[in-house]
Amino acid sequence: MSNTNSLRLREIALAAVAEVGAKNTDQSEEAAFLRQISLGGKTTRAALAQTLQRPAPEDRRLVELARKLSLVPVEILAVALAAAVEEEAIVGRVLAHVQAPIGGSRPTLGLMAHAFADAVEESAAILPTLLNGVAVRSGLLVALNDAAPLPERPVMVPAPLCFALSGHDGAWPGATLGLNGAGSVPLPDSVRREAKRQALALGGEEHRALVLRSGSPAEGRSVAAEIAAALQRRPFFIDSEKVAAGLGPCLLLRDLLPVFCAQLGPGERRMLPNLPGYRGPVLAVCGPDGAVETSHGAAASWILPVPSREERAALWADAIRYRPLAERLAREHRHGTGRIAHLGLLAQHRAALAGHAFPHRTDVIAAAWTGEGSGLDALAEPLRTRVPDRALVTAPGLRAELDTLLMRCRARDDLVAGLGVSATTRYRTGVRALFTGPSGTGKTLAAGWIATKLGLPLYRVDLASVTSKYIGETEKNLAQLLARAEQAEVILFFDEADSLFGKRTDITDSNDRFANAQTNYLLQRIENYDGIVLMTSNSQARFDTAFARRIDFVVEFSPPAPEQRRAIWQAHLGEHSAISPNELNQLAALVDFSGGHIRNIVLAAAARARGEERSIFFCDILGAVESELRKLGRQVPIALRAKT
Repeated sequence: MSNTNSLRLREIALAAVAEVGAKNTDQSEEAAFLRQISLGGKTTRAALAQTLQRPAPEDRRLVELARKLSLVPVEILAVALAAAVEEEAIVGRVLAHVQAPIGGSRPTLGLMAHAFADAVEESAAILPTLLNGVAVRSGLLVALNDAAPLPERPVMVPAPLCFALSGHDGAWPGATLGLNGAGSVPLPDSVRREAKRQALALGGEEHRALVLRSGSPAEGRSVAAEIAAALQRRPFFIDSEKVAAGLGPCLLLRDLLPVFCAQLGPGERRMLPNLPGYRGPVLAVCGPDGAVETSHGAAASWILPVPSREERAALWADAIRYRPLAERLAREHRHGTGRIAHLGLLAQHRAALAGHAFPHRTDVIAAAWTGEGSGLDALAEPLRTRVPDRALVTAPGLRAELDTLLMRCRARDDLVAGLGVSATTRYRTGVRALFTGPSGTGKTLAAGWIATKLGLPLYRVDLASVTSKYIGETEKNLAQLLARAEQAEVILFFDEADSLFGKRTDITDSNDRFANAQTNYLLQRIENYDGIVLMTSNSQARFDTAFARRIDFVVEFSPPAPEQRRAIWQAHLGEHSAISPNELNQLAALVDFSGGHIRNIVLAAAARARGEERSIFFCDILGAVESELRKLGRQVPIALRAKT
């Protein structure tokens, strides 16, 4: 035992227990343990006052916590005694011996009310003080066995708090301490500077809250860790909506910054849970949608920006360790911080498999396809086929429009540099284009060509996965899709977009009202989308003027003229078919098919020729033409009928 000049709080509490529980005639080991404890003639109150003035090193954390929580003396003794049970087996055996036959190895309220009576004012009632005090409300003390009479109810200190009181970290359910290196991503200097500014603002007053919005959870957590470091704390990430009792005191003991992590849909609200006993700053990490609130008022919000081109170059150089490629990637792509780190790791792995000293651009593009990693496949279908220039056969005017759209996509990062204030005020880097025209005229092929030229993955939105009969679910699914697509920097392709973005109808019932509200949300979200969206429809007339205003390009795909049809036939047949130039001219002049129909015909003819192990003949093509016309309810032209 320590001498009276350095008594520990647990010794004072046990000495008080000894006063009511030790019997000189008892020869048990537990009784002998109690008889060894002495306060040197001091009362419990005097010994406690002296120890609180000059605490032993082992008690400094509890004394400091008691000061922050404004614990009363009886609560301090109760915590010290309950924690001692978890640290040393003999303490639990002693308490079980003293409380026999009804008590267990944890101290009961009745025992403490009797033992600690000397530590409080005579008029104070210990049971209400303990049950209604800060220690129980904050979860530092937990009263067990609600069904038992009050004097028989035991109390305990949660295990993680016992570890914290002894200077160690403990595990909490649904929470993670720090990034542990796995989820950390390098941050640009501008974000680091802003993180320090945000930390300074958070530390100004109690109960400040800040919401970090990013499509990348890894980026959001890394920024939270940066803010925590600026506050000289460690980040404590909480993924569960329910907070375990005692977390507030633990945050104080271990200098932790709580960071709540959530994924919210549009219109969804999340009230951050209270942390009894904790009055410091709080962070939340979530996506672009939803609202985060606290019981202490509104939370400030910080939308994490896409790094500038110079910062992206530095991040890419750090991720792939090859500066020339980093400069090109920064110029051509607007990847966010978390995405750059993710793709850099995957690209390095692919380069190692191929035996390259440094990743190539093809490694990064392949990584973008294989490493999307955010669940985009559940809502959209990847279109992986590369479309080279030779495969896209169009009229010169249409090709010029597509080239202009391609230039707009490439220049979107700094398009308004040097322009006037009216151009820069509301500029957004997203690009929205609508392809209109009959089926088979090359709208999907053109989307694949643009994705190939930009080196970006192309995802066709699965309308069956996005739309829902339940109110609000379609908007939520689309919000998740767009947030994930923004983070991954992929091209979203809405085929038959009029089913989602069509004209709003006159309101005749509640269904029309909800349908119009859904369309309004989709139009606004597409307008604010930071990436590239390509949409197709058979007719622009199916959209209202509000939709047209939000579209940057409307490209009309007309049925091909004879010159384009000949080039399309040639592009599908290749250089080694048995079709003569004259026969090719006849097909182009006499059959006004678009590219989709020509593709069907060539594939059908190839199947017949392959079955007979020969080249494609003109008769194979004519037979397939007749079959395709029959599908459309049309007759074979007279000039070709004689040749079939």
